[in-house]
Amino acid sequence: MTNTLNAGMNAETEQGFVFKQLIGGAWVDAAGGGTWELIDPATEGLIARVPFGGREDAEAAVDAAAAAFPAWAKRTPYERAEVLNRAAAWIRPRVAALARVSTEESGKPLAEAKAEWTSACGYLEWFAGEGVRAYGRVIPARAPGRRITVLHQPMGVIGTITAWNFPVYNLVRTWAAALAAGCTVVGRPSEYTPRSAMLLARALQAGGAPDGVINVVNGDPAAVAEVMMADPRVRKVAFTGSPRVGKLLMDQASRTVTRLSLELGGNAPVIVFGDVDVERAAKSAVTWKTRNCGQVCVAPQRFYVHESLYRAFAERVAELMGALRLGHGLDESTQVGPLINETQRERVADLVARSVAAGAKLETGGERPAGQGYFYRPTVLSEVTPDMPVHTEEVFGPVMPLIPFRDADEVLGLANRSEYGLAGFVLTNDLNTSVRMSEGLEVGLVCVNDWLPATPEAPFGGVKGSGFGRETGSEGLLEYMETKTVFTGGVG
Repeated sequence: MTNTLNAGMNAETEQGFVFKQLIGGAWVDAAGGGTWELIDPATEGLIARVPFGGREDAEAAVDAAAAAFPAWAKRTPYERAEVLNRAAAWIRPRVAALARVSTEESGKPLAEAKAEWTSACGYLEWFAGEGVRAYGRVIPARAPGRRITVLHQPMGVIGTITAWNFPVYNLVRTWAAALAAGCTVVGRPSEYTPRSAMLLARALQAGGAPDGVINVVNGDPAAVAEVMMADPRVRKVAFTGSPRVGKLLMDQASRTVTRLSLELGGNAPVIVFGDVDVERAAKSAVTWKTRNCGQVCVAPQRFYVHESLYRAFAERVAELMGALRLGHGLDESTQVGPLINETQRERVADLVARSVAAGAKLETGGERPAGQGYFYRPTVLSEVTPDMPVHTEEVFGPVMPLIPFRDADEVLGLANRSEYGLAGFVLTNDLNTSVRMSEGLEVGLVCVNDWLPATPEAPFGGVKGSGFGRETGSEGLLEYMETKTVFTGGVG
Protein backbone atom coordinates (compact mmCIF):
# COMPACT_ATOMS: atom_id res chain seq x y z
CA MET A 1 0.00 0.00 0.00
CA THR A 2 1.22 3.47 -0.79
CA ASN A 3 1.99 6.09 1.81
CA THR A 4 -0.69 8.25 0.21
CA LEU A 5 -3.36 5.74 1.11
CA ASN A 6 -1.93 4.93 4.52
CA ALA A 7 -2.23 8.58 5.51
CA GLY A 8 -6.01 8.46 5.43
CA MET A 9 -6.90 4.87 6.31
CA ASN A 10 -7.63 3.37 9.70
CA ALA A 11 -5.38 0.82 11.35
CA GLU A 12 -7.34 -2.19 10.14
CA THR A 13 -6.88 -1.18 6.50
CA GLU A 14 -3.25 -0.09 6.93
CA GLN A 15 -2.34 -3.49 8.32
CA GLY A 16 -4.47 -5.70 6.10
CA PHE A 17 -4.86 -4.37 2.56
CA VAL A 18 -2.67 -4.68 -0.50
CA PHE A 19 -3.35 -3.88 -4.14
CA LYS A 20 -3.92 -7.29 -5.66
CA GLN A 21 -6.59 -9.16 -7.54
CA LEU A 22 -9.63 -10.34 -5.59
CA ILE A 23 -10.69 -13.87 -6.51
CA GLY A 24 -12.96 -15.98 -4.36
CA GLY A 25 -12.48 -13.71 -1.35
CA ALA A 26 -8.67 -13.85 -1.47
CA TRP A 27 -6.30 -11.06 -2.52
CA VAL A 28 -3.90 -12.76 -4.90
CA ASP A 29 -1.11 -12.13 -7.40
CA ALA A 30 -1.57 -13.05 -11.05
CA ALA A 31 -1.46 -16.81 -11.60
CA GLY A 32 1.51 -16.49 -13.93
CA GLY A 33 3.27 -13.91 -11.79
CA GLY A 34 2.71 -11.08 -14.28
CA THR A 35 2.77 -7.45 -13.21
CA TRP A 36 1.79 -4.09 -14.69
CA GLU A 37 3.78 -0.92 -14.13
CA LEU A 38 1.30 1.74 -13.09
CA ILE A 39 2.36 5.20 -14.29
CA ASP A 40 1.36 8.59 -12.90
CA PRO A 41 0.13 10.48 -15.99
CA ALA A 42 1.10 13.83 -14.44
CA THR A 43 4.75 12.90 -13.83
CA GLU A 44 5.33 9.84 -16.03
CA GLY A 45 6.82 8.27 -12.92
CA LEU A 46 6.20 4.77 -11.59
CA ILE A 47 3.46 4.58 -8.96
CA ALA A 48 3.47 0.85 -8.29
CA ARG A 49 3.62 -2.60 -9.82
CA VAL A 50 0.31 -4.42 -9.62
CA PRO A 51 -0.69 -7.95 -10.61
CA PHE A 52 -1.50 -8.42 -14.31
CA GLY A 53 -3.03 -11.74 -15.19
CA GLY A 54 -4.90 -13.40 -18.00
CA ARG A 55 -7.01 -16.40 -18.89
CA GLU A 56 -6.19 -18.49 -15.81
CA ASP A 57 -7.09 -15.64 -13.46
CA ALA A 58 -10.34 -14.91 -15.30
CA GLU A 59 -11.34 -18.58 -15.24
CA ALA A 60 -10.69 -18.76 -11.49
CA ALA A 61 -12.77 -15.63 -10.95
CA VAL A 62 -15.69 -17.00 -12.99
CA ASP A 63 -15.48 -20.26 -11.05
CA ALA A 64 -15.62 -18.32 -7.78
CA ALA A 65 -18.52 -16.15 -8.91
CA ALA A 66 -20.48 -19.15 -10.18
CA ALA A 67 -19.96 -21.01 -6.91
CA ALA A 68 -21.10 -18.01 -4.88
CA PHE A 69 -24.15 -17.22 -7.01
CA PRO A 70 -26.75 -19.71 -5.64
CA ALA A 71 -26.37 -18.61 -2.02
CA TRP A 72 -26.18 -14.91 -2.88
CA ALA A 73 -29.26 -15.11 -5.11
CA LYS A 74 -31.22 -16.78 -2.30
CA ARG A 75 -30.46 -13.99 0.14
CA THR A 76 -33.32 -11.56 0.57
CA PRO A 77 -32.95 -8.20 -1.15
CA TYR A 78 -32.91 -6.66 2.31
CA GLU A 79 -29.86 -8.71 3.25
CA ARG A 80 -28.10 -7.76 0.02
CA ALA A 81 -29.00 -4.12 0.69
CA GLU A 82 -27.21 -4.27 4.02
CA VAL A 83 -23.98 -5.20 2.25
CA LEU A 84 -24.25 -2.28 -0.16
CA ASN A 85 -25.12 0.17 2.61
CA ARG A 86 -22.22 -1.00 4.75
CA ALA A 87 -19.88 -0.63 1.78
CA ALA A 88 -20.99 2.98 1.40
CA ALA A 89 -20.47 3.51 5.13
CA TRP A 90 -16.92 2.14 4.79
CA ILE A 91 -16.15 4.56 1.94
CA ARG A 92 -17.45 7.81 3.44
CA PRO A 93 -14.84 8.42 6.17
CA ARG A 94 -12.08 7.40 3.74
CA VAL A 95 -13.06 9.52 0.72
CA ALA A 96 -10.02 11.79 0.95
CA ALA A 97 -7.55 8.89 1.00
CA LEU A 98 -9.38 6.90 -1.67
CA ALA A 99 -9.52 9.94 -3.93
CA ARG A 100 -5.76 10.44 -3.73
CA VAL A 101 -5.24 6.93 -5.10
CA SER A 102 -7.65 7.59 -7.98
CA THR A 103 -6.00 10.92 -8.75
CA GLU A 104 -2.53 9.36 -8.83
CA GLU A 105 -3.50 6.80 -11.43
CA SER A 106 -6.08 8.72 -13.51
CA GLY A 107 -4.62 12.23 -13.36
CA LYS A 108 -7.91 13.96 -12.58
CA PRO A 109 -7.95 16.81 -10.04
CA LEU A 110 -8.39 15.69 -6.46
CA ALA A 111 -11.73 17.48 -6.09
CA GLU A 112 -13.12 15.49 -9.02
CA ALA A 113 -11.83 12.22 -7.57
CA LYS A 114 -13.42 13.04 -4.21
CA ALA A 115 -16.72 13.76 -5.94
CA GLU A 116 -16.51 10.43 -7.76
CA TRP A 117 -15.97 8.45 -4.56
CA THR A 118 -18.71 10.38 -2.79
CA SER A 119 -21.11 9.68 -5.63
CA ALA A 120 -20.21 5.98 -5.38
CA CYS A 121 -21.88 5.98 -1.97
CA GLY A 122 -25.02 7.37 -3.56
CA TYR A 123 -25.11 4.60 -6.17
CA LEU A 124 -24.55 1.88 -3.58
CA GLU A 125 -27.26 3.24 -1.32
CA TRP A 126 -29.73 3.85 -4.10
CA PHE A 127 -29.46 0.34 -5.49
CA ALA A 128 -29.66 -1.02 -1.96
CA GLY A 129 -33.10 0.56 -1.82
CA GLU A 130 -34.08 -0.26 -5.39
CA GLY A 131 -33.26 -3.95 -4.95
CA VAL A 132 -36.14 -4.35 -2.53
CA ARG A 133 -38.47 -2.78 -5.10
CA ALA A 134 -37.88 -5.34 -7.86
CA TYR A 135 -41.62 -5.91 -8.01
CA GLY A 136 -43.27 -8.44 -10.25
CA ARG A 137 -46.93 -8.20 -11.18
CA VAL A 138 -50.16 -10.18 -11.51
CA ILE A 139 -51.81 -10.19 -14.93
CA PRO A 140 -55.59 -10.70 -15.11
CA ALA A 141 -56.20 -13.95 -17.03
CA ARG A 142 -58.68 -14.49 -19.85
CA ALA A 143 -59.84 -17.85 -18.46
CA PRO A 144 -61.40 -18.47 -15.04
CA GLY A 145 -59.27 -20.39 -12.60
CA ARG A 146 -56.04 -19.26 -14.20
CA ARG A 147 -53.34 -17.10 -12.62
CA ILE A 148 -50.53 -15.30 -14.45
CA THR A 149 -47.68 -13.80 -12.44
CA VAL A 150 -44.46 -12.13 -13.51
CA LEU A 151 -41.27 -12.54 -11.48
CA HIS A 152 -37.89 -10.83 -11.72
CA GLN A 153 -35.02 -13.12 -10.75
CA PRO A 154 -31.20 -12.73 -10.61
CA MET A 155 -29.53 -13.39 -13.94
CA GLY A 156 -26.33 -15.12 -12.80
CA VAL A 157 -22.65 -14.25 -13.11
CA ILE A 158 -22.05 -10.78 -14.60
CA GLY A 159 -18.82 -9.74 -16.28
CA THR A 160 -17.81 -6.09 -16.40
CA ILE A 161 -15.11 -4.51 -18.56
CA THR A 162 -14.68 -0.81 -17.87
CA ALA A 163 -12.68 2.20 -18.96
CA TRP A 164 -10.13 4.30 -17.07
CA ASN A 165 -11.76 7.73 -17.30
CA PHE A 166 -14.08 7.18 -14.31
CA PRO A 167 -12.39 4.32 -12.46
CA VAL A 168 -14.98 4.26 -9.68
CA TYR A 169 -18.21 5.49 -11.29
CA ASN A 170 -17.95 3.19 -14.31
CA LEU A 171 -17.79 0.22 -11.95
CA VAL A 172 -20.09 1.13 -9.10
CA ARG A 173 -23.14 1.80 -11.25
CA THR A 174 -22.87 -1.75 -12.65
CA TRP A 175 -21.60 -3.59 -9.61
CA ALA A 176 -24.21 -2.06 -7.29
CA ALA A 177 -27.06 -2.90 -9.66
CA ALA A 178 -25.89 -6.44 -10.31
CA LEU A 179 -25.29 -7.21 -6.64
CA ALA A 180 -28.62 -5.69 -5.59
CA ALA A 181 -30.33 -7.87 -8.20
CA GLY A 182 -28.73 -10.96 -6.67
CA CYS A 183 -26.00 -11.54 -9.25
CA THR A 184 -22.31 -12.13 -8.65
CA VAL A 185 -19.63 -10.15 -10.46
CA VAL A 186 -16.30 -10.59 -12.21
CA GLY A 187 -14.88 -7.13 -12.88
CA ARG A 188 -12.04 -6.33 -15.24
CA PRO A 189 -10.97 -2.68 -14.69
CA SER A 190 -8.67 -0.74 -16.96
CA GLU A 191 -5.02 -1.57 -16.44
CA TYR A 192 -4.42 2.19 -16.14
CA THR A 193 -6.64 2.55 -13.05
CA PRO A 194 -6.84 -0.86 -11.33
CA ARG A 195 -6.29 0.27 -7.75
CA SER A 196 -9.54 2.23 -7.70
CA ALA A 197 -11.40 -0.95 -8.62
CA MET A 198 -9.52 -2.91 -5.97
CA LEU A 199 -10.52 -0.34 -3.36
CA LEU A 200 -14.17 -0.45 -4.41
CA ALA A 201 -14.07 -4.24 -4.11
CA ARG A 202 -12.44 -3.81 -0.69
CA ALA A 203 -15.37 -1.62 0.35
CA LEU A 204 -17.84 -4.32 -0.69
CA GLN A 205 -15.80 -6.95 1.10
CA ALA A 206 -15.79 -4.78 4.21
CA GLY A 207 -19.55 -4.43 3.79
CA GLY A 208 -19.92 -8.17 4.13
CA ALA A 209 -19.99 -9.43 0.55
CA PRO A 210 -19.39 -13.20 0.80
CA ASP A 211 -16.36 -14.76 -0.86
CA GLY A 212 -16.76 -14.93 -4.62
CA VAL A 213 -19.62 -12.45 -4.84
CA ILE A 214 -17.30 -9.70 -6.09
CA ASN A 215 -14.11 -10.53 -7.98
CA VAL A 216 -11.54 -8.25 -9.63
CA VAL A 217 -9.15 -9.41 -12.33
CA ASN A 218 -6.54 -6.99 -13.62
CA GLY A 219 -5.23 -8.57 -16.77
CA ASP A 220 -4.95 -8.86 -20.52
CA PRO A 221 -8.24 -7.45 -21.86
CA ALA A 222 -8.55 -9.83 -24.82
CA ALA A 223 -7.90 -12.93 -22.71
CA VAL A 224 -10.28 -11.88 -19.94
CA ALA A 225 -13.01 -10.93 -22.40
CA GLU A 226 -12.63 -14.23 -24.23
CA VAL A 227 -13.18 -16.15 -20.99
CA MET A 228 -16.24 -14.08 -20.13
CA MET A 229 -17.79 -14.45 -23.56
CA ALA A 230 -17.10 -18.20 -23.89
CA ASP A 231 -18.29 -19.37 -20.47
CA PRO A 232 -22.07 -20.01 -20.43
CA ARG A 233 -22.15 -19.29 -16.70
CA VAL A 234 -21.45 -15.63 -17.49
CA ARG A 235 -24.93 -14.54 -18.46
CA LYS A 236 -24.12 -10.94 -19.31
CA VAL A 237 -21.17 -8.64 -19.95
CA ALA A 238 -21.39 -4.88 -19.36
CA PHE A 239 -18.76 -3.00 -21.36
CA THR A 240 -17.64 0.63 -21.35
CA GLY A 241 -15.09 1.48 -24.00
CA SER A 242 -14.40 1.92 -27.69
CA PRO A 243 -16.80 1.10 -30.53
CA ARG A 244 -14.16 -1.20 -32.05
CA VAL A 245 -14.01 -3.42 -28.96
CA GLY A 246 -17.77 -3.25 -28.49
CA LYS A 247 -18.31 -4.64 -31.97
CA LEU A 248 -15.84 -7.44 -31.29
CA LEU A 249 -17.81 -8.37 -28.17
CA MET A 250 -21.02 -8.41 -30.22
CA ASP A 251 -19.41 -10.85 -32.63
CA GLN A 252 -18.37 -13.09 -29.74
CA ALA A 253 -21.78 -12.82 -28.07
CA SER A 254 -23.46 -14.18 -31.20
CA ARG A 255 -21.74 -17.52 -30.57
CA THR A 256 -22.87 -17.90 -26.97
CA VAL A 257 -25.98 -15.66 -26.86
CA THR A 258 -24.38 -13.77 -24.00
CA ARG A 259 -26.26 -10.59 -23.20
CA LEU A 260 -24.49 -7.27 -23.50
CA SER A 261 -24.78 -3.71 -22.29
CA LEU A 262 -22.55 -1.41 -24.31
CA GLU A 263 -21.51 2.18 -23.72
CA LEU A 264 -19.33 2.98 -26.70
CA GLY A 265 -18.58 6.66 -26.35
CA GLY A 266 -20.14 9.84 -27.62
CA ASN A 267 -19.75 13.01 -29.62
CA ALA A 268 -22.18 15.21 -27.74
CA PRO A 269 -23.65 18.24 -29.52
CA VAL A 270 -24.11 21.47 -27.57
CA ILE A 271 -26.64 23.89 -29.03
CA VAL A 272 -26.31 27.44 -27.73
CA PHE A 273 -29.27 29.56 -28.78
CA GLY A 274 -29.19 33.32 -29.12
CA ASP A 275 -31.38 34.02 -26.09
CA VAL A 276 -28.85 32.94 -23.45
CA ASP A 277 -26.45 35.02 -21.38
CA VAL A 278 -23.05 34.72 -23.06
CA GLU A 279 -20.99 35.06 -19.90
CA ARG A 280 -22.92 32.45 -17.99
CA ALA A 281 -22.98 30.06 -20.94
CA ALA A 282 -19.25 30.47 -21.58
CA LYS A 283 -18.24 29.84 -17.96
CA SER A 284 -20.36 26.74 -17.58
CA ALA A 285 -19.28 25.41 -20.97
CA VAL A 286 -15.58 25.70 -20.08
CA THR A 287 -16.10 24.07 -16.68
CA TRP A 288 -17.82 21.02 -18.10
CA LYS A 289 -15.73 20.78 -21.26
CA THR A 290 -12.53 20.45 -19.24
CA ARG A 291 -13.86 18.08 -16.56
CA ASN A 292 -11.42 15.17 -16.35
CA CYS A 293 -9.44 16.90 -19.11
CA GLY A 294 -12.34 16.30 -21.49
CA GLN A 295 -12.07 12.51 -21.07
CA VAL A 296 -15.77 11.99 -20.45
CA CYS A 297 -18.13 9.96 -22.65
CA VAL A 298 -20.87 12.55 -22.16
CA ALA A 299 -18.49 15.51 -22.47
CA PRO A 300 -19.90 18.45 -24.44
CA GLN A 301 -18.00 18.36 -27.71
CA ARG A 302 -19.52 19.94 -30.81
CA PHE A 303 -20.53 23.47 -29.86
CA TYR A 304 -23.13 24.91 -32.23
CA VAL A 305 -23.48 28.60 -31.35
CA HIS A 306 -26.11 30.92 -32.82
CA GLU A 307 -24.53 33.42 -35.18
CA SER A 308 -25.88 36.38 -33.16
CA LEU A 309 -23.50 35.61 -30.28
CA TYR A 310 -20.96 33.35 -31.98
CA ARG A 311 -18.01 35.75 -31.94
CA ALA A 312 -18.64 36.97 -28.38
CA PHE A 313 -18.92 33.38 -27.17
CA ALA A 314 -15.75 32.34 -29.02
CA GLU A 315 -13.72 35.16 -27.54
CA ARG A 316 -14.93 34.56 -24.00
CA VAL A 317 -14.41 30.78 -23.95
CA ALA A 318 -10.95 31.26 -25.47
CA GLU A 319 -10.08 33.68 -22.70
CA LEU A 320 -11.37 31.33 -20.01
CA MET A 321 -9.78 28.21 -21.46
CA GLY A 322 -6.45 29.94 -21.86
CA ALA A 323 -6.43 30.96 -18.20
CA LEU A 324 -6.97 27.46 -16.78
CA ARG A 325 -4.17 26.12 -14.61
CA LEU A 326 -2.68 22.77 -15.60
CA GLY A 327 -0.95 20.64 -13.01
CA HIS A 328 -0.81 17.51 -10.91
CA GLY A 329 -4.21 16.51 -9.62
CA LEU A 330 -2.96 16.38 -6.03
CA ASP A 331 -2.19 20.10 -6.20
CA GLU A 332 -5.38 21.78 -5.01
CA SER A 333 -4.80 24.74 -7.31
CA THR A 334 -4.92 22.51 -10.41
CA GLN A 335 -7.95 23.00 -12.65
CA VAL A 336 -7.02 20.63 -15.49
CA GLY A 337 -4.93 17.50 -15.13
CA PRO A 338 -3.16 15.41 -17.76
CA LEU A 339 -4.54 13.02 -20.33
CA ILE A 340 -4.27 9.38 -19.35
CA ASN A 341 -1.25 8.46 -21.49
CA GLU A 342 0.98 9.49 -24.38
CA THR A 343 -1.16 7.67 -26.93
CA GLN A 344 -4.23 9.65 -25.95
CA ARG A 345 -2.35 12.95 -26.01
CA GLU A 346 -0.96 12.26 -29.47
CA ARG A 347 -4.42 11.34 -30.70
CA VAL A 348 -5.89 14.63 -29.45
CA ALA A 349 -3.01 16.63 -30.90
CA ASP A 350 -3.45 14.90 -34.25
CA LEU A 351 -7.18 15.68 -34.38
CA VAL A 352 -6.45 19.36 -33.69
CA ALA A 353 -3.59 19.53 -36.22
CA ARG A 354 -5.64 17.95 -38.98
CA SER A 355 -8.58 20.25 -38.29
CA VAL A 356 -6.37 23.35 -38.33
CA ALA A 357 -4.84 22.16 -41.59
CA ALA A 358 -8.37 21.85 -42.96
CA GLY A 359 -9.14 25.49 -42.10
CA ALA A 360 -10.13 25.66 -38.44
CA LYS A 361 -8.90 28.74 -36.58
CA LEU A 362 -6.93 28.20 -33.37
CA GLU A 363 -8.28 30.63 -30.77
CA THR A 364 -6.19 29.28 -27.89
CA GLY A 365 -4.19 26.19 -26.92
CA GLY A 366 -3.31 23.60 -29.49
CA GLU A 367 -0.02 22.54 -27.93
CA ARG A 368 1.58 20.47 -25.22
CA PRO A 369 3.37 22.39 -22.48
CA ALA A 370 7.03 21.77 -21.71
CA GLY A 371 7.97 19.31 -19.02
CA GLN A 372 6.86 15.88 -17.84
CA GLY A 373 3.33 14.56 -17.87
CA TYR A 374 0.75 13.91 -20.57
CA PHE A 375 -0.63 17.44 -20.60
CA TYR A 376 -2.32 19.22 -23.48
CA ARG A 377 -3.40 22.84 -23.28
CA PRO A 378 -7.15 23.51 -23.29
CA THR A 379 -7.98 24.39 -26.88
CA VAL A 380 -10.67 26.37 -28.69
CA LEU A 381 -11.17 26.06 -32.44
CA SER A 382 -13.47 28.37 -34.39
CA GLU A 383 -14.57 28.27 -38.03
CA VAL A 384 -15.02 24.51 -37.72
CA THR A 385 -16.96 22.76 -40.48
CA PRO A 386 -18.86 19.44 -40.26
CA ASP A 387 -16.25 17.54 -42.26
CA MET A 388 -13.35 18.31 -39.91
CA PRO A 389 -11.94 15.61 -37.59
CA VAL A 390 -12.84 17.50 -34.38
CA HIS A 391 -16.46 17.44 -35.55
CA THR A 392 -16.77 13.90 -36.84
CA GLU A 393 -14.60 12.01 -34.31
CA GLU A 394 -14.82 11.69 -30.54
CA VAL A 395 -12.02 13.92 -29.27
CA PHE A 396 -11.89 12.78 -25.62
CA GLY A 397 -9.72 15.73 -24.69
CA PRO A 398 -9.86 19.42 -23.67
CA VAL A 399 -10.80 20.70 -27.13
CA MET A 400 -13.82 22.91 -27.88
CA PRO A 401 -14.81 23.15 -31.58
CA LEU A 402 -17.19 26.03 -32.42
CA ILE A 403 -19.66 25.95 -35.33
CA PRO A 404 -22.09 28.84 -36.06
CA PHE A 405 -25.74 28.22 -37.00
CA ARG A 406 -28.78 30.28 -38.05
CA ASP A 407 -31.97 28.36 -37.27
CA ALA A 408 -33.30 25.39 -35.35
CA ASP A 409 -33.85 23.11 -38.34
CA GLU A 410 -30.30 23.63 -39.53
CA VAL A 411 -28.69 22.96 -36.17
CA LEU A 412 -30.82 19.91 -35.41
CA GLY A 413 -29.68 18.36 -38.67
CA LEU A 414 -26.05 19.11 -37.86
CA ALA A 415 -26.37 17.80 -34.31
CA ASN A 416 -27.81 14.49 -35.51
CA ARG A 417 -25.09 14.12 -38.14
CA SER A 418 -23.05 11.66 -36.10
CA GLU A 419 -22.73 7.92 -35.66
CA TYR A 420 -22.90 8.51 -31.90
CA GLY A 421 -26.00 9.15 -29.82
CA LEU A 422 -25.13 9.28 -26.13
CA ALA A 423 -25.74 12.81 -24.81
CA GLY A 424 -26.83 16.20 -26.09
CA PHE A 425 -26.95 19.66 -24.50
CA VAL A 426 -29.27 22.60 -25.17
CA LEU A 427 -28.88 26.13 -23.79
CA THR A 428 -32.00 28.24 -24.27
CA ASN A 429 -34.58 30.25 -22.32
CA ASP A 430 -37.41 29.37 -24.69
CA LEU A 431 -39.71 26.51 -23.63
CA ASN A 432 -40.81 25.59 -27.14
CA THR A 433 -37.22 25.44 -28.32
CA SER A 434 -36.19 23.23 -25.40
CA VAL A 435 -39.03 20.76 -26.07
CA ARG A 436 -38.35 20.66 -29.79
CA MET A 437 -34.65 20.05 -29.33
CA SER A 438 -35.12 17.49 -26.55
CA GLU A 439 -37.47 15.44 -28.66
CA GLY A 440 -35.54 15.90 -31.90
CA LEU A 441 -32.01 15.06 -30.77
CA GLU A 442 -31.04 11.46 -31.58
CA VAL A 443 -29.44 10.73 -28.22
CA GLY A 444 -30.24 8.76 -25.10
CA LEU A 445 -29.59 11.66 -22.71
CA VAL A 446 -30.53 15.34 -23.06
CA CYS A 447 -29.55 18.20 -20.75
CA VAL A 448 -31.44 21.49 -21.09
CA ASN A 449 -29.62 24.28 -19.25
CA ASP A 450 -27.84 21.52 -17.36
CA TRP A 451 -24.56 19.66 -17.79
CA LEU A 452 -24.69 16.45 -15.76
CA PRO A 453 -26.76 13.64 -17.35
CA ALA A 454 -25.96 11.09 -14.65
CA THR A 455 -27.62 10.26 -11.33
CA PRO A 456 -28.44 6.95 -9.60
CA GLU A 457 -32.20 7.25 -9.97
CA ALA A 458 -32.36 7.92 -13.73
CA PRO A 459 -31.48 5.60 -16.64
CA PHE A 460 -28.17 6.22 -18.42
CA GLY A 461 -27.31 5.03 -21.93
CA GLY A 462 -27.15 5.85 -25.61
CA VAL A 463 -28.55 5.06 -29.02
CA LYS A 464 -27.05 4.52 -32.49
CA GLY A 465 -23.29 3.94 -32.35
CA SER A 466 -23.11 4.78 -28.65
CA GLY A 467 -24.41 1.34 -27.76
CA PHE A 468 -27.45 -0.10 -26.03
CA GLY A 469 -28.72 -1.08 -22.61
CA ARG A 470 -29.26 1.19 -19.63
CA GLU A 471 -27.33 1.63 -16.44
CA THR A 472 -28.87 3.11 -13.26
CA GLY A 473 -32.49 3.86 -12.54
CA SER A 474 -35.03 1.06 -12.22
CA GLU A 475 -34.08 0.13 -15.78
CA GLY A 476 -30.51 -0.43 -14.63
CA LEU A 477 -31.60 -2.94 -12.00
CA LEU A 478 -33.73 -4.92 -14.44
CA GLU A 479 -30.74 -5.18 -16.80
CA TYR A 480 -29.41 -7.81 -14.39
CA MET A 481 -32.62 -9.76 -13.82
CA GLU A 482 -34.49 -12.36 -15.84
CA THR A 483 -38.22 -11.87 -16.31
CA LYS A 484 -40.16 -15.06 -15.74
CA THR A 485 -43.88 -15.53 -16.41
CA VAL A 486 -45.70 -18.20 -14.35
CA PHE A 487 -49.03 -19.64 -15.57
CA THR A 488 -51.06 -21.57 -13.00
CA GLY A 489 -54.28 -23.34 -13.95
CA GLY A 490 -57.09 -24.95 -12.02
CA VAL A 491 -57.14 -22.37 -9.26
CA GLY A 492 -60.26 -22.07 -7.13
